[in-house]
Amino acid sequence: MLAAAGLAAALALAAGGGWQLDAVGESGIPASVVEGSAHIEIAVVDTGADLSVPEIAARSPRTYDVRNGSANVRDENGHGTFVTSLAAAFGGSARLLVIKAGSSSGAFTDDLEAKAIRYAIAHGARVINLSIGGPTTSRTERAAIRFAVSHGALVVTAAGNDHSQGNPVEYPAALVQPVGSDGSGSSGLVVASSDNGRRASFSGSGSWISVAAPGVDVYGALSGHRYGYGSGTSFSTAEVSGAAALVWGADPSLTAQQVARILEQTASGHGKWNPELGWGVVDVAAAVARARATAVR
Repeated sequence: MLAAAGLAAALALAAGGGWQLDAVGESGIPASVVEGSAHIEIAVVDTGADLSVPEIAARSPRTYDVRNGSANVRDENGHGTFVTSLAAAFGGSARLLVIKAGSSSGAFTDDLEAKAIRYAIAHGARVINLSIGGPTTSRTERAAIRFAVSHGALVVTAAGNDHSQGNPVEYPAALVQPVGSDGSGSSGLVVASSDNGRRASFSGSGSWISVAAPGVDVYGALSGHRYGYGSGTSFSTAEVSGAAALVWGADPSLTAQQVARILEQTASGHGKWNPELGWGVVDVAAAVARARATAVR
């Protein structure tokens, strides 16, 4: 659920604010890293976006609607706008590719998801944000995820919000962090939601969780130049996608898997995995510091 917020908070986000930025150490990122992230493109596959939102407009995003082949990504749902604003706020100077694949109700098909992923790869995306999920998968979805990974992209996916409904395994998340893996052998990142350092009550948990990020009362943009608060692993996922762009900004020579490992090993778990938060809540400043320390100059 999203609730409208006041002008002061809106201006804070427009200036790069939002409490969740401080919660993961974004305020300590060197300017050179922020500038370096401009070479990284984050593809947000979602319900589109309101391109007039300042955080989004400032990136002059490229856009595409896989349903009809147009550049019109008008967001009739609101989910994509909120997600995209967070990817922008967390991603330094990263470029945005907004790909509309969801309907006004927020529904996605595996075919449209796959088309969006392939379009993102064809247009140079290094990070693919998939704040989507469901209890089943298909040959089409599996092939698309394999395609993205084989082309060097970091796929960042949501763990899902159905813990109280039996905590089902979600896809495409379990395609990048397999069930039973306990944090090892991943080809991307599955993101759970944290609440003051603990797993948010709604967030998926289990052997297929990679990391976590703030997901309760997260501050972001709504359509129509409004701002508000939302909760969900979709929003945690966008934060981690932005964090990945900053790690790549610190060391452009890293592979997608190396970026993922740095985010995992510098998270709050201090190198220990657990089924609630995976390797822990991401610490962007620590991840960037690690990447800079090992970068080949």
